[in-house]
Amino acid sequence: MDTRSSREVRVARRLIPVVLVAGFLGSGKTSLLNHLLRGHHGVRIGVIVNDFGSVGIDSMLVAGQVDSTVSLSNGCLCCAVDVEETDAMLDRLTRADIDVIVVEASGLAEPRTLVRMILGSENPHIGYGGLVVLVDGAEFEVNRTRHPELDLHVRMADLVVLNKTDLLSVGEADAVRNRIGGLAERAPVLTTTHGRIDPRLLFDEVVRVDDEPRQLRLDELLLEQEQCHGGDGHTHLHDGYRSITFTSAAPMAPRALAHFLEEPPSGLYRVKGFVYFGIEGHTERYLVQTVGRHIRFDRAPWGCGVHRRTELVLIGADIDTGAIERDLVRCVADPSADDGPEAMTAVHRYVVES
Repeated sequence: MDTRSSREVRVARRLIPVVLVAGFLGSGKTSLLNHLLRGHHGVRIGVIVNDFGSVGIDSMLVAGQVDSTVSLSNGCLCCAVDVEETDAMLDRLTRADIDVIVVEASGLAEPRTLVRMILGSENPHIGYGGLVVLVDGAEFEVNRTRHPELDLHVRMADLVVLNKTDLLSVGEADAVRNRIGGLAERAPVLTTTHGRIDPRLLFDEVVRVDDEPRQLRLDELLLEQEQCHGGDGHTHLHDGYRSITFTSAAPMAPRALAHFLEEPPSGLYRVKGFVYFGIEGHTERYLVQTVGRHIRFDRAPWGCGVHRRTELVLIGADIDTGAIERDLVRCVADPSADDGPEAMTAVHRYVVES
């Protein structure tokens, strides 16, 4: 198997992922947002929140409370809007130099509305980046008793972040995790404190060429400060983040691959890359992006001199990388099998035409 990093997997059309962050009041959404903004690795983030007063983004990142858009010194943007204005703000952000958009739903909001809006959007520049639901481990049972709708939010999640586990004993944390696992079915569950998750789980790093002298970005400055004060410059994450790269020069079997994506292995959150099927009449390059069970294929030409093969990056939490490799090997087409053009129906149901 090829072990190259995810940044080496290129796709022809760049969609800006829209990541939705939800969770009850006090679950840690503010901490997660601040963590993403501090450790974004050069990624320019557009953050849409309902109310700066309640979100309270770190004062180092936002100069005071505002009622509209604020430009941050690290190239990110923060926008305070009502739910009704979210779609218009998404359109505005796609015209800016933004790499990913994070929408924070207020603690009492219904995330289903935002999910439907993103999935149903006709904006050709954005793609669904997943629903991340934060759970306050210490207060989960109390909150869900008072607000039964929180169970539905967990069931809808593409990724669950079990936060504040430092306030729980090992047995209590296991009990809450088991309860969440029963609600969230196959969604990955990350266990963490202070909302700290690896940003690479949600979006890709961006490499920018910059040979000129420049002022440090905010995330670089904060990192330097931590190192000067005796820190090791590394955020200790305990969320089990894993990634794997799979390549195959042989064509893939469309039915088998579609089934793999529709019923992903436990803990698998994202799949991205391109696929070669090599079936007569369907020899285009199939670009794939999945978040949870949301699947999207785009077709594009291979281009002159490009070696035709499949190359996928798979990302998740506590995933069994060996088992996933074996599953994907089983998705490689059998030359003796009758897997003709009609088999592409399994893939074409997820194709988005440009």
